[in-house]
Amino acid sequence: MAAYGRYRWHISSLPASVPAIFIGIVLWAASPHGVGAAEPETLYKRCATCHEIGEGAKHKVGPHLDELFGRKAGGLDDFRYSESMRAAGEAGLVWTAETLDQYLERPRDFIKGNRMSFRGMADPADRQALISWLETATQQAPAADPTVEEVSTSGPVSGFADIVLQMDGDPEYGEYLAGECVTCHQASGHADGIPSIVGLPKDYFVTSLFEYLNNVRSNDVMKLRVANLSNEEIAALAAYFSSLEPQ
Repeated sequence: MAAYGRYRWHISSLPASVPAIFIGIVLWAASPHGVGAAEPETLYKRCATCHEIGEGAKHKVGPHLDELFGRKAGGLDDFRYSESMRAAGEAGLVWTAETLDQYLERPRDFIKGNRMSFRGMADPADRQALISWLETATQQAPAADPTVEEVSTSGPVSGFADIVLQMDGDPEYGEYLAGECVTCHQASGHADGIPSIVGLPKDYFVTSLFEYLNNVRSNDVMKLRVANLSNEEIAALAAYFSSLEPQ
């Protein structure tokens, strides 16, 4: 007998004329793995915008996820978490498969005031597939210093970004220029559908702006905003926003 939840039948009771391949398809569709979950690597692409995993992972917009399971929420001393994320950890929140499932469903409801811009993953099967994959994918060790910023060595805009990353940006000038940025990005570091740029590492900030300038990223509003920025202005903005602490 095949038994998956409420689907129970005897294969022997099916007509002999039913092709074996059809029986296989029915069994797969009724199994826990056949409920429509996307491939975990595809699901993780949404996370990879802000998080790194794997040997030598570093912080980006969000903290690296190596050795995530069993870690206290807000528990990496070298990453600038929001106050609400650190408070959740101090209150006893630890990342397990169960707590990640609740968090990923609606992050901003599970931890009020956290600054992750991801709105959530509604499909339980997708969450289960992603979390199961992460349990293995996050077992490697991160970089010795995940905060170290290195000049980029690859990518379509690496040459442009390298020039700016070698400049000493003026954070005071960056604060002056930031007025236009905070019309969309919250100065507090909170996120409401628009990613936070508060505390963003300089290398990631600079590379992102050049990706908009060179059509690697497709947001039309950002393309317009960065179109007339000079290298000095990009360096200043990167210096300013990387110096801020999220609230």
